[in-house]
Amino acid sequence: MGDVIGQILPTALGVAISPVPIIAVILMLLAPRARASSFGFLTGWVAGIVIATSVFVLLAGVVETSDDGPSAVVGWIKLAIGALLLAAAGKQFQGRPRHGEQAALPKWMSAVDSMTPRRALGLGALLSGVNPKNLGLCLAAGATVGSSGISTGGTVVSVAVFTLLAASTIAVPVVAYAVASDRMAKPLDAVRRWLVEENAVIMAVLLTVLGVTLVGNGISAIA
Repeated sequence: MGDVIGQILPTALGVAISPVPIIAVILMLLAPRARASSFGFLTGWVAGIVIATSVFVLLAGVVETSDDGPSAVVGWIKLAIGALLLAAAGKQFQGRPRHGEQAALPKWMSAVDSMTPRRALGLGALLSGVNPKNLGLCLAAGATVGSSGISTGGTVVSVAVFTLLAASTIAVPVVAYAVASDRMAKPLDAVRRWLVEENAVIMAVLLTVLGVTLVGNGISAIA
């Protein structure tokens, strides 16, 4: 089980470092209905990760594995996801704001600070479990866990560890705001501004590291 958790930690970190969802939850925390909407968003974020990863764990469980480790099918899946992430990294880097340009965010984000808890929950699930980048990472993690042959208990623990790390960057500001809302407004706004400006570069570096890691793991499984 330890080896499996070690393999899925980078992909969990890839889900966690998602600037746009972090910016979204910070905007909710700076809005009038901060607690209700942010907890709804966090709940949806966790649910999306758990559901997507669990589905891929079950699907990977049906893939035949050898005594030596994951099947070649899982290796090809990781290789394909890694290649897509590398392509996405190049696109992110090319689309970064030039000197003097203002970073652009999705249009839907303008309505985030007025979202109801129910809509925030749906948005959290959408950004975590349906977003192409996160869906690919959940697929890679689920394939790793499902094809590993570990026990049911080990599978549950592995998915729980993956979810805990993947949700940490959303959970930390939500919990921190709930504990000390008066002191968190300025730090959260500073983080939001930094993430808006550096979103493209952060994503390009992150996707490159994850892409290389998954390509290497895929080649290792196939060879």
